[in-house]
Amino acid sequence: MKKDQQTYRQIQIRNRKARFEYQLDDYFVAGLVLTGTEIKSIRLGKANLQDAYGVFDGEGLWIQGMHISLYKQGTHYNHEPTRKRKLLLNKSELKKLRKISKNAGITIVPLRLFINARGLAKLEIATGKGKKLFDKRQDIRKKDEQREIGRTGY
Repeated sequence: MKKDQQTYRQIQIRNRKARFEYQLDDYFVAGLVLTGTEIKSIRLGKANLQDAYGVFDGEGLWIQGMHISLYKQGTHYNHEPTRKRKLLLNKSELKKLRKISKNAGITIVPLRLFINARGLAKLEIATGKGKKLFDKRQDIRKKDEQREIGRTGY
């Protein structure tokens, strides 16, 4: 394995809050349409998925709110950090996502941004419904119980 391929596998930017905020159902992996300075910033790990979500605009699916920091060595060709970016999915996946997202309360949430072995940026997305407060409390309770079991060994 080349050294470049090893660095690609190490770059995984996660949306850690997504699993806590949403009940996730269907998962998809989509490509992204990026500019040169955007992909360079992602390879440096300078991206944030915290406030991002998917939205349909015309025929395609777009990701909004994803922040990719400016590339330090970029000149006047540098990108806008929070612009809309197009997701690349096949027609059947787009059709399924459009049908699911028309339901009330369903959101398209980005989970993980990574670079595959070929050096292409990919975004793992899922459809999710927002959790209520009591659901979040149950998750916190389960996490605390698992942590306690790990400490005591029982």
